[in-house]
Amino acid sequence: MAAIPSPTDTPLSGRHRVAVIGGGSAGISVAARLRRAGVDDITLIEPSDTHWYQPLWTLVGGGQAPLRTARRPESSVIPDGVRWVRRHALAVDPDARTVALSGGGELTYEHLVMAPGLQLDWNGVPGLAEAVGHDRVSSNYAPEYAPRTWELIKRMRSGTAVFTHPATPLKCGGAPQKIAYLAADHWRREKVLGDIRIVLVIPDPTMFKVPAWSQVLETVAARYGIEVRLRSEMTAVDGDAREVTITNHANGTKETLGYDFLHAVPPQSAPDWVKESPLADPAGRQGFVAADKHTLQHPVHGTVFALGDVAGLPTSKTGAAVRKQAPVVAGNLLDVMNGRTPSRRYDGYTSCPLVTARDRMLLAEFDYDLKPTPTFPLLDPFKERRTMWLFKRYGLPPVYWHGMLTGRL
Repeated sequence: MAAIPSPTDTPLSGRHRVAVIGGGSAGISVAARLRRAGVDDITLIEPSDTHWYQPLWTLVGGGQAPLRTARRPESSVIPDGVRWVRRHALAVDPDARTVALSGGGELTYEHLVMAPGLQLDWNGVPGLAEAVGHDRVSSNYAPEYAPRTWELIKRMRSGTAVFTHPATPLKCGGAPQKIAYLAADHWRREKVLGDIRIVLVIPDPTMFKVPAWSQVLETVAARYGIEVRLRSEMTAVDGDAREVTITNHANGTKETLGYDFLHAVPPQSAPDWVKESPLADPAGRQGFVAADKHTLQHPVHGTVFALGDVAGLPTSKTGAAVRKQAPVVAGNLLDVMNGRTPSRRYDGYTSCPLVTARDRMLLAEFDYDLKPTPTFPLLDPFKERRTMWLFKRYGLPPVYWHGMLTGRL
């Protein structure tokens, strides 16, 4: 593998057969599959030197995993034979087939895979950027804050705890709820749950988009005495006063809640440069890349494919979705490279491991039609299980590092 340690070490002249923007789970998985298929001249654009297994951040915040187990050097996951450009992508011109890069210069490609992920819009809620990471406010959506979440949970013995969920599409849609259940179970075990008021703010009309799992989660919330605010959203934070404003979108009313602990999830969107690009879906407010929901090919620029969090697809943004999308993108890109019509189809499969206690979990798996698609059909998917929690904590990480990122699974 050939890393570029600085923008001027190696010229980027010439046309690159495949450019992949993003070195997260989506970009690495597709690059690995293309290499296994014999594709050479793959260039991956990723500025970070750290690769995160993000599904573990919830367990870090819940005191069930150390942060170091979720991190590896980016260089360790770059597939052999893939050229790594350690720069930021700044713009894409799909007509000229160029990518503008930080530090000057541009890269010319024949085929492009868009997988830069999404951005956390901390400034999307007034006061949130100033409050997060300070005093009693934390968030598992950034690795620098996840360990702090657990410290605040451990210290809390009474008062009000507020857990929020933004109205935008977000990575791992169940994570805002999972940390509430982990915290509540910890407080129950510490025998202080009765002294803590827990408020869970959810923008949707139900706890979960699939009715059967929503019913189970209603029972879980009731078990812990959690007050659920449906059709509601955090719209302001006053860190100095320790107050959060909750807006009910059903009737337009606003409620000011004092908090002793706030787990805040920021609004999320495509990176700004993606929003401004010709690849953005004009119908989407968050600027995600337009893509056919089955082939993952851009509807206008046929040499461009998108997957992962940046893709404007009507399904949840999860690592499990990426695992199913990667072979579709790799296969269809190979078809296009060889003059064929894309033949692979993605059915919208996604999965949300819903941790409901420190040793229990539901595994919600479903497709575009919200039809349950269980990996383990002989097990009741609507029952909380310790075996599923063990699978998430100890089974999925090695599957991710050694299977998914290497293009084997």
